[in-house]
Amino acid sequence: MDAGSRKRVDLKRDACANDEELVAAQSIRIDPAIEQSVLRKLDFKLLPILSLMYFFNSLDRSNLGNAKTDGIDKDLHLTGNQYSIILAVFNVTFALFDLPSNLLLKRFSGRVMLPVMMIGWGSITLLQCAAFNFAGMLVCRLFMGIFEAGFFAGVIFYLTQFYKRNEIAFRLSIFYGMVTIAGAFSGLIAFGVFQINQNLPGWKYLFIIEGSATIIVATAAVWWLPASGSDCHWFTESESEVAQRRLLQDGSVRTGDRLPVMDALMCLLDWRVLVWAVSCFCFGVAQSSVSNFLPQMVALQGYSPVKTNLYTVAPYCVGTVVLWALAKSSDHFRERSFHLATALMITFIGYLILITVDTDTYHGVAYFACFLLTAGAFVPSSIFHSWHTNNVTNETQRAAMVGFLVGSANCAGIPSSLSFTADTAPKYFPALIVNCAFLFAGVLVVLGLGTWFRIDNRRRDRAQGVRLTAGDIATEHLVAGWDDPNWRWTP
Repeated sequence: MDAGSRKRVDLKRDACANDEELVAAQSIRIDPAIEQSVLRKLDFKLLPILSLMYFFNSLDRSNLGNAKTDGIDKDLHLTGNQYSIILAVFNVTFALFDLPSNLLLKRFSGRVMLPVMMIGWGSITLLQCAAFNFAGMLVCRLFMGIFEAGFFAGVIFYLTQFYKRNEIAFRLSIFYGMVTIAGAFSGLIAFGVFQINQNLPGWKYLFIIEGSATIIVATAAVWWLPASGSDCHWFTESESEVAQRRLLQDGSVRTGDRLPVMDALMCLLDWRVLVWAVSCFCFGVAQSSVSNFLPQMVALQGYSPVKTNLYTVAPYCVGTVVLWALAKSSDHFRERSFHLATALMITFIGYLILITVDTDTYHGVAYFACFLLTAGAFVPSSIFHSWHTNNVTNETQRAAMVGFLVGSANCAGIPSSLSFTADTAPKYFPALIVNCAFLFAGVLVVLGLGTWFRIDNRRRDRAQGVRLTAGDIATEHLVAGWDDPNWRWTP
């Protein structure tokens, strides 16, 4: 045993209440070779299919922005703020159905629920081609929100059934990176599709192509996805055992628990969960704005519709690289709040530049601001949702909390959509100011809660006379959750 391992065992010996707990804490022995085999299979078989699914989730959710550059608003005879209302109503159902969708996923497994949701929103994407007015598109987007609600939250919870707490942020960033990649490809796809010169408008061909591809991928996912880490058709018997032990070591109190739903929902009333909800609403406003209106922000520089879509590609590519780098750093240092606040500040600076700079004169500066928007806007989802899932070891409570917090972030799409009003185009100064305000508030809330976690960890260390981190005690022994004396927060 090396010096680091001896130190860890000594810390556990001091922290455990009695010798029986010490033996149990030391009993989780994992063969490193088998663990590496488990991780390789998860990284190369699970993550790619989930990432591809989320790629189409992001593509189908945000393609309305590309369609607008091809004149969908004129073809549907939209007037005033009707386009913004269509975006807003999607976020209503998108937010309301997050929590129930995630509880259904806990009940029926991600193997069933994730493909079902995907088939649903793929079908709605196709049906959007049949919309000929404001009411038709409004109904389609309402149902789109129902089917897409819970998918991101579901995948977050689903991944916690496979990965340890110090592995989840980077894997989640690979998965969530599909948002930025989809943003880049949506511009390229739209650029190509809009060159089609046939009987239908270009935006209808866009919906047909993307909706059909979504349904094909969902059909493949039905038989490919496993139920959980301990029930995975890719694993050998020894790998299944190690997969479950890994989570008991640094993930869950127990796997496959069936806590009553009402008991799980009670955790949502805790003040820390409510603070998390406020912070994710704050960053959700900026994130939704970038997803829905980046083409319009690029268009501030006076480009044609075709060039506008093409010039959104580079900012999204940069956003993907920054997302992966910050998430990798967050996992390495096992720290969330400072990384999250950094991302929020990057986006804040981007919006501040668009407010203060004359975009008609300084095109290069305005375009640089778009890079800052994408560099920071998509990082929070990966790090934030790793943060709160790291701090909940009960699976059913985790499922409820993920659904609630993702729903809180999705609610932010409503003020984001409504703030970009037609009468403030093309500069959208009120919307940019609203985004800055929420981002700055988010930074204060995130740093405040992270500081409280650090203070509480030091208080617990002093009470026990030891110095522990979140990874020093096997999670299966933290049966009392946050009230357990051995509990340590991931700040």
